[in-house]
Amino acid sequence: MDIKIFQMTTCVSRLLVLGLFVVALFFSNASIVEARIRHYKWEVKYEFKSPDCFKKLAITINGKSPGPTIQAQQGDTIIVELKNRLLTENVAIHWHGIRQRGTPWFDGTEGVTQCPIVPGETFKYQFVVDRPGTYLYHAHYGMQREAGLQGMIRVALPDGQSEPFAYDYDRSIILSDWYHKSTYEQATGLSSLNFSWVGEPQSLLIHGKGKFDCSKLTTPSLEADVCNETKPECSPYVMTVIPGKTYRLRIGSLTALSALSFQIEGHNMTIVEADGHYVEPIVVQNLFIYSGETYSVLIKTDQNPSTNYWIKSDIVSRNTTTTSGLPTPSGLAVLNYYPNHPKKSPSTIPPLGHRWNDNVSRLAQSLSIKARNGHNRPPPLTSDRVIVLLNTQNTINGKRRWSVNNYSFTLPHTPYLIALKHNLTDQFDQKPPPDGYDFVNYDIYKTQENTNAISSDGIYRLKFNTTVDIILQNANSMVNKTSETHPWHLHGHDFWVLGYGSGKFDIYNDPKKYNLVNPIEKNTVAVQPYGWTALRFRADNPGAWAFHCHIESHFYMGMGVVFEEGIDRVGKLPNSIMGCGASKNFIKT
Repeated sequence: MDIKIFQMTTCVSRLLVLGLFVVALFFSNASIVEARIRHYKWEVKYEFKSPDCFKKLAITINGKSPGPTIQAQQGDTIIVELKNRLLTENVAIHWHGIRQRGTPWFDGTEGVTQCPIVPGETFKYQFVVDRPGTYLYHAHYGMQREAGLQGMIRVALPDGQSEPFAYDYDRSIILSDWYHKSTYEQATGLSSLNFSWVGEPQSLLIHGKGKFDCSKLTTPSLEADVCNETKPECSPYVMTVIPGKTYRLRIGSLTALSALSFQIEGHNMTIVEADGHYVEPIVVQNLFIYSGETYSVLIKTDQNPSTNYWIKSDIVSRNTTTTSGLPTPSGLAVLNYYPNHPKKSPSTIPPLGHRWNDNVSRLAQSLSIKARNGHNRPPPLTSDRVIVLLNTQNTINGKRRWSVNNYSFTLPHTPYLIALKHNLTDQFDQKPPPDGYDFVNYDIYKTQENTNAISSDGIYRLKFNTTVDIILQNANSMVNKTSETHPWHLHGHDFWVLGYGSGKFDIYNDPKKYNLVNPIEKNTVAVQPYGWTALRFRADNPGAWAFHCHIESHFYMGMGVVFEEGIDRVGKLPNSIMGCGASKNFIKT
């Protein structure tokens, strides 16, 4: 009897162990399915391209510009093995909108979080995409982004979860502007005593395609085929759709300079997502979008299916007719209703673009976008620190610069993250930039002389896990009656946009008007001419993070700052980010 009981007990125990093993195996496999590894191998190199029919060198990824779209699910690990084949040029890639929690060294910002990737070297980026949404990637070395090194990141919800809006198909479009001069020519002009502005772009591209009028070439070329409008490479981008469906169109702007108005002929667009966050649906005919921003819009293909329709982008906020010899032509693409032929041109002329100087409409769109009910994360009601950043043009030693609170930003030789982690206090200026400016006496509408700016690589040190308010204030540039639109991007964080306004920010009264109920969260936001924008974020992501104007030439000229927070909580830095400045001493052989 005892033997039988023992045998039964043993059998039950084995079944229990087997059952637990099966359960464990199930959950193990489930986690593997839920959190995948997405592995990419990229070669970055220069190639001759003609995206707008004009032949010039472009930076490509595996032969393409824009580069491959990264597609993943929330929680996936992205691995990108990047081979630098630029031969004579360094490179780094920033994963725009990815917060890099736990991996601040893979943010991809040369001089801030890593040393550049030198020619011939292979560098491995590895990070987790922890939120669904629409994001970007692009070069973050010098002014390489405008040479074509850019692409999109699409992060879907895990299987079994649904979004708060319905659609049949998911598409992406990257908007950009295009210059015929190389980034080297532009950077030389910006850095010279005889200052030479980059001017307006020659073309606007929609997903890497545009059209320049070759008859307008101002500088003859010895190469007969340097500009050829019959090249298939510069035929309009075509997005084919099925009638009677709803499309989610993810739109990202990676322009070097231009703010844009985007429209689809005959079709309304419903804004449902901005910078990876759901928003209350808003129906628009023109979408105003600034460099570094992403939006998802829903469009219904409910128009006459026998014809095709124009997709169009136009420059706003800058008068390209008067600031350059030739106005920048509109970007044009085709919405192709199946089964019409993709090369069938729309039967209409392209719709008119929005007025370039209609600041009221652009500000109204920004004010109208709110966080989606049920998906919003209310901001802290108060902040621990307020930093007011005044954007101005200045002269330093006879050279034109952009400055913030009279400090013009420069990158150190040793990346901040490395210098901070290893307490290398001699590698950058330990004096932080000021938290504000002379609010009372500074006239934002006056053309200032601004000949006393300071060139500095000092940074803001933020107390970890505190709440910080940033007020972006625009003013007159060194050109009379001119104030520009500046899109500011924060690395490593999202922020709540608490408010916008015209004129000088009133530090005593304007905070009373903040939206503390349903403000949108973003990583990039515009400050309008002679206006202000108020942001709030939590300094809860250990690392060193850039915050800068996303206009290539403006950041190159000094319009940016760096925030440090919780550096003592940052883990061991990988050797792969070392090799420049004082970090040469930390490479293990």
